[in-house]
Amino acid sequence: MAWWQALILGATEGITEFLPISSTAHLRLLSEWLGIVNSDFSKSFDIFIQLGAILAVLAVYLKTLYRQPKIILKLIAAFIPTGIIGLLAYPLVKSQFMDSFWLIASALGLGGLFLIWFERYYHKKKVKSGGLEQISYQQACLIGLCQALAIIPGISRSAATIVGGLALGLKRSTIVEFSFLLALPTMLAATGLDLVRSTWSFGRPEIIALSIGLVTAFITAWLSVKWLLRFIERHNFRSFGWYRLALAIIVVIYLVVR
Repeated sequence: MAWWQALILGATEGITEFLPISSTAHLRLLSEWLGIVNSDFSKSFDIFIQLGAILAVLAVYLKTLYRQPKIILKLIAAFIPTGIIGLLAYPLVKSQFMDSFWLIASALGLGGLFLIWFERYYHKKKVKSGGLEQISYQQACLIGLCQALAIIPGISRSAATIVGGLALGLKRSTIVEFSFLLALPTMLAATGLDLVRSTWSFGRPEIIALSIGLVTAFITAWLSVKWLLRFIERHNFRSFGWYRLALAIIVVIYLVVR
């Protein structure tokens, strides 16, 4: 993997991880289009750069977690259903789902249509809850169940949790922040599981690529989190739905003509 490929993939991970457009789908598609060979290193690279995104969220919300420790318990409650389902489905996901571009295209397109439809419905829904501290344990568990849908590449962890929270009556800003924070245990667990099962025997060029990807993912994820918090003050997620739909069409065209 060349340094510029590591830079592109790292930036892609950071930008897309917390937006409702599926970082996994973008990484798989870009790797295909950049001609990156699917190897042990490429798989380890995709796992490793997630740490950059995790560290970015921690940098933004460390004070919040310190001042409101009860949020950590609610994050654990949300993670439990995700962790159980993810652990059981892990072999199937790795062996069948990750390399299916037709599945990715379908998940992107259907998810985009659902997001467009849901935003029309949500305008008519009365918001019940306030800040992070007002999220109940029951709501947290239900959000965790929604997050488990993201084991299918193309669904998007962020989209699943945000839509789930909005459907439960949470404020848009509240569920977006909870989705950011829920990435911490979820991505740490997923990354840790993959790292345990990966073989690390890389030389200097690979270590340089990993470092570039990690740092780039951290910077772009930090910027992406900050940007999304400002974006939701005046906008909904319908534009992301249209983006997903357009990307799905591009992927289908690519699969047909390649």
